[in-house]
Amino acid sequence: MNNETTTLISLKEAMKRLLRAIGREQAWVCYSGKMDHKLQALETQFKELDFTKDNLMQKFEHHSKALASQAAQDEMWTAVRALQLTSMELNILYSYVIEVLICLHTRVLEKLPDLVRGLPTLASVLRRKVKNKRVRVVWESILEECGLQEGDITALCTFFIARGNKAEHYTAKVRQMYIRDVTFLITNMVKNQALQDSLLRAVQVIEKGKAVRTPEKQKSSLEELIPSVKN
Repeated sequence: MNNETTTLISLKEAMKRLLRAIGREQAWVCYSGKMDHKLQALETQFKELDFTKDNLMQKFEHHSKALASQAAQDEMWTAVRALQLTSMELNILYSYVIEVLICLHTRVLEKLPDLVRGLPTLASVLRRKVKNKRVRVVWESILEECGLQEGDITALCTFFIARGNKAEHYTAKVRQMYIRDVTFLITNMVKNQALQDSLLRAVQVIEKGKAVRTPEKQKSSLEELIPSVKN
């Protein structure tokens, strides 16, 4: 075997090794490419799962809030219907409730004079504020000015709807003639705390500026707080 033959064999062996090395490199590149593709696919799937999880959580929270709101409304409705009131007591509470609702509606119209025709009732205000930002902002500012919250409005509207058909309005003078301290009446006759608080706030809105009676003076019996009606 001469030198030329040896050199040719060496070149062939070198070429084989080079081809094997290139093959391994290509195989590795191909394998890496497949792995990257799989990793990208897994990452996409995880992102989709996270989105689905967040979406489900939002729906669950919304559903939970809706159920809680419905339960609170049912409880409020039951509490209003369960009130054991005389005609006089019902009329007194109804008078404060209706005056507050009228007051709120009037204040909205004063701040939105261009929407007077579109907001003929308080119910229309409550509907429009959901989608109309301008009405909503005014409504929320009025509630804040009066020291009221949405829960108070729900309670007062529930009272108005559930008991208003059998009640009549008493003016301030007539109310004073029938009972000296409506706060005592509410705290003793209304057991549901949310409804009690809302009615007390209604009284405060109408009688803003009047002196607050001390707890000691409120310990007298209910009969003492209802003087006989004079002609």
